[in-house]
Amino acid sequence: MPPIRTADSVDLDAFMGDWYVVANIPTFLERDAWNALERYELNDDGVIETTFTFRKGGPEGPLKTYRPKGFVKDAESNAVWGMQFIWPIKAEYIIMFVDEAYTHTMVGRRKRDYLWIMARDPEIDDETVNRMIDLAVEEGYDRDKIQRVPHEGRDSP
Repeated sequence: MPPIRTADSVDLDAFMGDWYVVANIPTFLERDAWNALERYELNDDGVIETTFTFRKGGPEGPLKTYRPKGFVKDAESNAVWGMQFIWPIKAEYIIMFVDEAYTHTMVGRRKRDYLWIMARDPEIDDETVNRMIDLAVEEGYDRDKIQRVPHEGRDSP
């Protein structure tokens, strides 16, 4: 596939914290996910501790938690990471876009097989989500595969 857009520069400190997954092309783990939340914490050694939580099947479904580790692979931009769920495999994780205020972001892969549109608040407006979906489509993603992630009854996660 041709190169994929990457954010020019990512301030890792500003990127850390909670991100609600508001739309995606899900991995097999994320199918039927509700209230999906990704949390990033930067360690002193540069490893990004990640906690991904969601409810399976509905707002009251069982809580699923995964703890992959992120590793910055492009120190110039901080936009290309390896995300390790299982050692020694590091899946490609490209921050394609992040707004100046670090309130919404889009993460993808060169294969255009998975996509995550995330925001600091689960109640992101449709115009912003649609604009980000349009950007993903411009980068070669299939619009029909992108789905909204429901956020309801959010007491945990």
